[in-house]
Amino acid sequence: MPEQYTENPLTAGINIKHAPQPCTLVIFGGGGDLTRRKLLPAIYNQGLEGELPANFAVLGFAIEAMDDEEYRKFARKGVEEFSRQPLDANYWPGFERCLHYLQGSFDNPDIYNKLKERLAEIEGNFGIPGNRVFYLAIPPALIETCVCQLKAAGLVMPVDGNSPFSRIIVEKPIGKDLESARKVNATLSDNFDEQQIYRIDHYLGKETVQNILAMRFANSIFEPLWNSKYIDHVQITVAEAEGVGTRAGYYDKAGALRDMIQNHILQLLTLIAMEPPWIMDADVIRDHRQDILNCLRPITAENFDQHVVRAQYGPGFHHGEDVPGYRRENGVAQDSITETFVALKMFIDNWRWSGVPFYIRTGKRMPKRASEIAIQFKSVPPILFNTSHDVPLEPNVLALSIQPNEGLSLRIATKLPGVKLKIFPVKMDFRYGATFGEQSPEAYERLLLDVMAGDATLFMRRDSVESSWAWIDNILNLWSSNRTRWIPEYAAGTWGPIEADRLIESDNRQWRML
Repeated sequence: MPEQYTENPLTAGINIKHAPQPCTLVIFGGGGDLTRRKLLPAIYNQGLEGELPANFAVLGFAIEAMDDEEYRKFARKGVEEFSRQPLDANYWPGFERCLHYLQGSFDNPDIYNKLKERLAEIEGNFGIPGNRVFYLAIPPALIETCVCQLKAAGLVMPVDGNSPFSRIIVEKPIGKDLESARKVNATLSDNFDEQQIYRIDHYLGKETVQNILAMRFANSIFEPLWNSKYIDHVQITVAEAEGVGTRAGYYDKAGALRDMIQNHILQLLTLIAMEPPWIMDADVIRDHRQDILNCLRPITAENFDQHVVRAQYGPGFHHGEDVPGYRRENGVAQDSITETFVALKMFIDNWRWSGVPFYIRTGKRMPKRASEIAIQFKSVPPILFNTSHDVPLEPNVLALSIQPNEGLSLRIATKLPGVKLKIFPVKMDFRYGATFGEQSPEAYERLLLDVMAGDATLFMRRDSVESSWAWIDNILNLWSSNRTRWIPEYAAGTWGPIEADRLIESDNRQWRML
């Protein structure tokens, strides 16, 4: 039996974060798939666990024809199907009172006056002091329209310490390249102050990702070893079992490099590699993450083939069933060269990480859904227990599992029981569910609460978005200059193309089996 968690009396009841403030959450795209599957279930779970502020309301805003009662039925179906916790029949009647709906077109200036009136009515009924969070769960093409209309309607309050707060949450993607990202950011900055803007990446809300800083800086055993003297290399894998599905139209214009690496994976990299912050302050932590992006070594035309692999999934098997290749998916061009798999070898040119390779891979139609960060330490010298050149000892590995089973493990060497001296690798394993006895909150639950509290630590700042795109654009431009009409394929249900194996094996290393 794993050791069960008991609350430390020295820290019981202490919350180092600001508490969520009374507010109205206005969801642009309130009748859409993201709202139904993620946002409304997240709000419900927060409320059920007593995390929401006492004075709180939701206003869904979308073009779908619904009234308040129909919206509450829409929300209930989403909670019943997608909530982390089952629907509580006793709690629901009170909760649904806070759900409201406004139908209208985002490009109609008159609807924003109705939005303003509706908000004043809701805030009066719920005792909310004019604080508002605007969540843009909409296609990127509509961001400029919605942001400018909010400003024109007088719905954006100044940051002066006296006015109610206005905060805006923007979903990825922030642009499709550096130029378009700058345009989106400029539009946001023309209408909101930077401290009002929350660029959301749901990966940063996952429990294990949040635990990276605690693991590194609350345990004295790790930080002294967290450098090029002791670490051989780092692997980051984000594997998806499904294909493109209903996202084919978007995905065929984006690809794995834009969809996964530019935001999710580069943010994971910055948390693993950043220097210790001197205080748990949002901008201090984001400054340190930005330092890593500034130190990423550019990939050049001369070393491109040794550092970058892209591929597409072909026909294969998923859970024993035949599945089509990428170019046979509905909505994908038959001559598409959009990558569904990317592997990279990256370097961070600073004092701590000089010479340490970071191997990154992500892909669709892989054997299973799994995300992991693995830190492999250098092998012990070939003395005493590591003298066999044919069968060297397996190195120590610290692996952080981000999904689906959140936790971490540490592989160490130990002696097998018996009279002979034999060394065997064993795994020390920690899982959130086993230790704490409950399911971790969903990422959106944590991130929504952070916005209500004004804590931007887990959100991307403008410079971070643009630095990420600048590094990614270099790869996109090199691909474009090659003018290739074909890229390697890997069978659906496998771990990627042979070219990815060669990328890491050329350094006498191997991808981890997940």
